[in-house]
Amino acid sequence: MMHDYDRFASLFTADGAWRMPEIPLEFVGREEIRTAVERLQGNWEFFVQTVHPGAVRIEGDTAAGRAHVAEFGRMRDGSSHLNYVLCHDRYRRTPDGWRFTERVYEIRYVDTTPLPGTAPRPVGAS
Repeated sequence: MMHDYDRFASLFTADGAWRMPEIPLEFVGREEIRTAVERLQGNWEFFVQTVHPGAVRIEGDTAAGRAHVAEFGRMRDGSSHLNYVLCHDRYRRTPDGWRFTERVYEIRYVDTTPLPGTAPRPVGAS
C-alpha cells in the first residue's frame, strides 16, 4: 500500500466496514476507513504485513473468505508488536471489481517483546 490511503479505502464498498473487536476499533464507510488507516499507520516507525490466502466461497455476486496475516513492527513510542491475525471477509462484486463489504480482524496471537533491529532509512533521509 505504501501510504496510498485512498487506494486502501477504495478496496471497500461505500458502506463497507473494517472491524477489530479485540482492540476495539470499528470503521464504517470509505472516509472513516481512509482516515483510520492513515492515523494508524502514522503510529508505526515501521510495519511489515504478510497476507496468506485462505478459502473463499463465491455465491453469485457475493463471497465470503478468510485470510491469515502475519505482521510485525515497532511503534513510534518504542513498543513492538508481532501479531498473527485471522481476517474474516465478506465481498461484493461491483462494476469496479470485487470489494470488501466487511473485514473482521481477529487477533490470534500477540507478542510485544521488543524488536532489537533497525529499519533502514530511505536514501536522502536524515
